[in-house]
Amino acid sequence: MQILKRLLIWARNLLIFLFISSILAVVAYKYIPVYYTPLMIVRLYEQKKVGKKFNLKHRWVSLSQIAQPLVQAVVASEDNLFLEHNGFDIEQIQKAREEAEQGKRVRGASTISQQTAKNVFLLPAKSYFRKGIEVYFTFLIEWIWGKERIMEVYLNSIEMGDGIYGAEAVANLHFDKQAYQLTKAEAALIAATLPNPRKFNSAKPSAYMQKRQAQIISLMGKMFQIDMGYRKEDGKLPTKKRKKWRASVLLIGER
Repeated sequence: MQILKRLLIWARNLLIFLFISSILAVVAYKYIPVYYTPLMIVRLYEQKKVGKKFNLKHRWVSLSQIAQPLVQAVVASEDNLFLEHNGFDIEQIQKAREEAEQGKRVRGASTISQQTAKNVFLLPAKSYFRKGIEVYFTFLIEWIWGKERIMEVYLNSIEMGDGIYGAEAVANLHFDKQAYQLTKAEAALIAATLPNPRKFNSAKPSAYMQKRQAQIISLMGKMFQIDMGYRKEDGKLPTKKRKKWRASVLLIGER
């Protein structure tokens, strides 16, 4: 009985510690650049395991130094209700579940917020337990960070090629320019790789990628422009950040 009591106390203290540390981590990352993610470490381990050279290209830049068309492109291709939902697209989750039950190909229904939570705080494993923790962190970043910070972390941490992470690295390596210089066509091409960035190469686009690029450009034009990121008409890189997005809603002409 005494042992059971001690175990319960230990479990309670562990849960309290994990809860408090998770909140502190999310608060810290609201202000601190995310230089490394669990996925980056996993990929390095995979490279070592097969005898490859370590390959990790990543450079953090502020959202004001990333071209606005890239923001537009990832919202159009990955999560066109990004500014409306509170972290979860319930309609798409339900559709994905129904398609899976019908025996169709399983597809992802994760929002940009969910992908960001997963990239920054979790290992890339698949289980209901991990999914539950992803939901928890998604709620936290939506509440503490706001949309603009979520987009900033997403575009800096997401895998965009083999060993390539973030907008600045992919712009440097695949287009020989900086992230704020990316064009609409280049942004759409990068977005087209995101379902499988180690298979699809934005520097050497296949016919399928070019078709997908055209679809994304079309969707980008049907959305109201999202006021995040650097725009060429600004003339120079801004030094001050705009107010964080929280409850803004953009209408989209075509889902």
